[in-house]
Amino acid sequence: MSFYQNTGAAVSGADHRRKWDVNEFQAKATERLAEEKATLEAKKSKEKPKGPKPRRELLQARDEKVDLVSKVGKQVTINKSTATEESGGFYCELCECSLKDSINYLDHINGKNHQHKLGYSMKVKRSTVDDVVNRFAAKKAELLQKNKKKDAKEEEEAIKEEQAKMADLRRQKQEVHRKRHHKEEEEAEGEDPEDEMAKLMGFGGFNTTKKPR
Repeated sequence: MSFYQNTGAAVSGADHRRKWDVNEFQAKATERLAEEKATLEAKKSKEKPKGPKPRRELLQARDEKVDLVSKVGKQVTINKSTATEESGGFYCELCECSLKDSINYLDHINGKNHQHKLGYSMKVKRSTVDDVVNRFAAKKAELLQKNKKKDAKEEEEAIKEEQAKMADLRRQKQEVHRKRHHKEEEEAEGEDPEDEMAKLMGFGGFNTTKKPR
């Protein structure tokens, strides 16, 4: 669209239309375009230069255990002076943000922004055939070790149970022997001296009649 300006010149005859200075407004349009271009270049110069993207390590499994239950059932008093990390919920020190529930917290620490700050990309290592074979071997060794521990534990429990049975049997034998010995002592105390002498001499008895006491 062209811009024109009324020159205010006197009209002559029947031609009473306004006259416009095309050169003047063309110069203004050129000046405005130059200012817009300078402003755009200044804005671009303030932006950070786009260099090569930082190289991040492949995504790795988390070694530490995520604590989600230590604050369950605890009550916290919150006021205006309470720090953000102590205002309840879950706080990420790396990203300096607070999340209200465990689901959002897990989504955050497994998310792209958090992993990028840790220096990881969202790409994982592609497993080779050797990796799969080694993984199976490790799992098999772990299972065998677990079975060995289980068998050893069962064997230990069986030994303890057998030892308890033997100890109980020994106690029963000792109790029977004690009762038998006690009974023999009682019988020995109540036996007649003549009968005892006859037994010692090899006789069945002296065929005497005991006098009633």
